[in-house]
Amino acid sequence: MSCSGCTSGHEYQGSPEGKMVDINGVCCYVGTPTATHDPRKALIFLTDMFGLTLRNNLLLVDDFARKGYLTIAPDYLNGDPAPPYAMNNPNFTSDMVKAWVQKHLPSVTRPPVDKVVQGLRDRGVTTIAVTGYCFGGRYAVDLACDGVADVVIVSHPSQLVPKDFEPFAQKAKAPLLLEMGDQDVELTVQKQEQIDAILGDGKYAPGYKRECWPGCAHGFAVRGDPLAPQEFEGKKGSFDSSVAWLRKYF
Repeated sequence: MSCSGCTSGHEYQGSPEGKMVDINGVCCYVGTPTATHDPRKALIFLTDMFGLTLRNNLLLVDDFARKGYLTIAPDYLNGDPAPPYAMNNPNFTSDMVKAWVQKHLPSVTRPPVDKVVQGLRDRGVTTIAVTGYCFGGRYAVDLACDGVADVVIVSHPSQLVPKDFEPFAQKAKAPLLLEMGDQDVELTVQKQEQIDAILGDGKYAPGYKRECWPGCAHGFAVRGDPLAPQEFEGKKGSFDSSVAWLRKYF
């Protein structure tokens, strides 16, 4: 993972409404619906490399909670997200991104996710959906392959290549929604079409859909420019599609 899109974007204004909660020893930002909701269901929100320090992530958790989903964003980066100054900073080089990734390999970042899953199970949660953005996209796919996730939404993932979806097709049982932009440099349109060839046209029986938003680059669903019409449309549209996917399968 070294693309410029991983550290580019816009930070949004707003006041997060959720709470920081300890779940099985892991700090989590939790958005709780105000309306009646099914306590046996939970949506795990896996952030980009900016983690819980980026207001955008917290506001997006709140958005899902408003739609009726108990939403939990675990600090699976162990209190060590990419620094805020990395965003749009040409001095935060691709080598620095690579160095950050090497400190956040699955051996240290997956255990907190598993602890939160177990903590939710202990609280009576029986059905888990996972939505992953950028860095979190890989983990969403892994959780489906491991039979943890019952529904999966992945938005402009990093650290994934089309070949990674071959074992997904064989192991996973979770319906998958893939939200992409046509300007993504991590998974280009050509690579997205290779994923379609693996999962599309009914090949992946649980359900598969890919959307590709015009004029949208890597990161658009969480850090897109709200003043750029196409990016705004992509961000809003990808969220609406995610909610529709959850309502259909979750």
